[in-house]
Amino acid sequence: MTGKLFSMEALLVLVYIGYLVPMYVGSTQGEKDSLPGAYYKLLHEALLSRLKTGDFATHDPGAMLAAAVLFTQKHPDNSAYRQQQWLERALALGDLFAQHSEEDANPNKQDYEWDIHFWLDTYRLLRDQLGQAREQRWHRELEKISTWFAEHSAARADFPRYQGPYIRTSTNHLAIFASITYLAGKVLDKPEWVQLGARVLRRLALEEQTHDGYWGEFTDNGPATGYNYFTLTCVALYYEHSGDKDVLPALERAKDFHIHFTWPDGTPVETINGRNRYWPVNSWGHFAFSHWPEGRRYAAFLTKFFQPTNISSRDLGRLAQNTLYYHSGNVGVIPLEQPEFSYRMKRVPAGIFKRGPWIVCMSGLTDVPVESQFTLERQGHISIYHLSSGLIVTGAGSKHQPELATFLERRKDAPRFLPLNTALRSESDRWRLGLGYSTFFTECAVPFPRDKQLDIEIRYVETGRGRFAGADMNLQLCLKAGHMLETDQGVVQLGTNNYSVSWTNSPGWIRHRNWELKVPKGAQLRWPIFPFNPYRNGPETELNRAIGLLTIPLVLTDEDKTLRWRRGSFQLSLICTHP
Repeated sequence: MTGKLFSMEALLVLVYIGYLVPMYVGSTQGEKDSLPGAYYKLLHEALLSRLKTGDFATHDPGAMLAAAVLFTQKHPDNSAYRQQQWLERALALGDLFAQHSEEDANPNKQDYEWDIHFWLDTYRLLRDQLGQAREQRWHRELEKISTWFAEHSAARADFPRYQGPYIRTSTNHLAIFASITYLAGKVLDKPEWVQLGARVLRRLALEEQTHDGYWGEFTDNGPATGYNYFTLTCVALYYEHSGDKDVLPALERAKDFHIHFTWPDGTPVETINGRNRYWPVNSWGHFAFSHWPEGRRYAAFLTKFFQPTNISSRDLGRLAQNTLYYHSGNVGVIPLEQPEFSYRMKRVPAGIFKRGPWIVCMSGLTDVPVESQFTLERQGHISIYHLSSGLIVTGAGSKHQPELATFLERRKDAPRFLPLNTALRSESDRWRLGLGYSTFFTECAVPFPRDKQLDIEIRYVETGRGRFAGADMNLQLCLKAGHMLETDQGVVQLGTNNYSVSWTNSPGWIRHRNWELKVPKGAQLRWPIFPFNPYRNGPETELNRAIGLLTIPLVLTDEDKTLRWRRGSFQLSLICTHP
């Protein structure tokens, strides 16, 4: 590796060690809560940054609520309290929102679902500062927009399930519809909206959520992790205004789910996500976690990833909402701060464990493929993360790309890339994931790693003499464009050019950034491979979204004496050269 690349890797190591290790060492029950103080400082700096760039001249609902929160909320860390400039900014941005609504002739108001919470809270906080004309104008436009959401909540309120096959949208959207309806009912004094919103939100909390703390968007078979934050926020907002303690268990289950299925870089674990391959660090619903010590720590952990100079309007608005509704108290420890943890879902075969710097997620989640472009196929089964390297192997799902499935069974009619049955077993020294297909089954075993090395043991058995027609294992490697890729056959800088290397006659190895993967005979690596993007309804186009695809054919080498079923096995070893 070049000196330049080494220095970049060293910097990455320093970032992780400098942030995560002190966080672990200093994390004890009873530690002082850094929130909402850090929120106030972040909001203030973000608004000051907008002042310097002149961004306040544009429609910015997130900045509107941030300014209103700073002006109205008295707190030792809020140096902007009662500063007139923030009142003036909030009022001016609210007037822009009103103007935008007045000029909008489209009867469909769904585009407002992402921002209208901010205006409703701003109206509530600043009602006494509005004056009669402005108050009437804002009230009129808020009611006009909210009516659409009330009507669409009412139309679906009694459907059998709040999931895609029934409501013709996603669960998180209906939650947002109902939350807007409920909050608008509170703010605009419309009791019928309060009652309607409460009915939908209570049902989401008491009936629709799974025991594992997520809301399934199309089925209960697995989460859509990023969107789960949205639904959680809506139920939590209902609690803030209703005090309905019946919904607190749903918030706690969601807290337990999210604090375990988040990577150290703040992003949700993609392996179990049925909707997205990637998701940014979340700004939604931190306040929902703040009823519990470890939830407060998780909120602070997520908040550290936001920078005031490049924060979006929607993230700023959600952080302002977190500031407004946050519950201060003692701070606990989150799983990422522990030297090790293991966590398995209760009702579905998926889980995650950490041992030292290694974190592994194994998923046996299966689901029926659907036509919607916004639902991925659950064809990935393992992700591997290292504190010094980030995500090395991703188990993210895809669509119309069976070649990316962790196992691809070759058949005469059509390849099978989704298992028929799965089983996850956690043992004292390893986790084992079984995946059953038409003509064979396979088991992926990951022994708890030893220091710098993590092994993946693969064994496979045909189910019936002579039935096996061939299969491949595929690993999606998180290779980085612009970095060097080294193998025992040469070195190349990854770019737009297609690259392929095969180990036809002997085992080999791959080195990239600060990790090395030992691969068995017969393996092939290809770059770049562009996974499916649901928002494009087609493959990715940006090189930073490309992956390297390692394909290993399953070769049968011996035979069971009793059943006479053929079988085979191989091992992959992953080594990180930094702590």
